[in-house]
Amino acid sequence: MIALDFEVFGIVQGVFFRKYTQKRGLELGLTGWCMNTANGTVVGHLQGEKKQVEEMKQWLRHTGSPQSRIDKVEFRNEKEISEQSFSKFEIRK
Repeated sequence: MIALDFEVFGIVQGVFFRKYTQKRGLELGLTGWCMNTANGTVVGHLQGEKKQVEEMKQWLRHTGSPQSRIDKVEFRNEKEISEQSFSKFEIRK
């Protein structure tokens, strides 16, 4: 299993980006969280099996919510973990 942090830049606030991110994360069996930032980005943390995390990274890069426009995504602090420290994928305020 792996864990990583992400930040999505573009038009990602006010377009249900967090809701769609949570939905996709749950579909892939991932845990973690996402939230809006004051500078107009969405940040979050993912944990799960490598294959599912890779699928989520592709989704964050190219899909997002229907009305979003993704300019770029940064992934940071990727590391192997032995167990997930979250029980679900949540939206933080």
